[in-house]
Amino acid sequence: MMGYAAEPNPAPEAGTEKIAIFALPNGYPTHVARQVESGYWTSKLGTNVDIEHELHGLTGTRFGEVVMIMSRSLRGEVPATLALRFRAAGA
Repeated sequence: MMGYAAEPNPAPEAGTEKIAIFALPNGYPTHVARQVESGYWTSKLGTNVDIEHELHGLTGTRFGEVVMIMSRSLRGEVPATLALRFRAAGA
C-alpha cells in the first residue's frame, strides 16, 4: 500500500509518515488518520473540517477503534505538509 508497512510503535519518528486505520468491531474500516510533526493525528471530518486529535481521540461507535498503525519512510520525499505550505506561500 504505497510503501506503507505495519508499525507497532505509534510514537512520532523523524523521516517517517504514520497513519492509523480505524475499524468497527466487525472489521469494517471507517477512517484513516495521519500523524503530524507534533505527534498528534490529523483527520478530515468533512468538507473544510480538519482536526488534530490524540491517537484514540476518535474511538467510539462512529469510527470504531484503531486496528492498525502503518508507516513509510519519507527519505528523499517532501512531506505533504511542507509541500502544501510551500505552494500556499506562492513558490
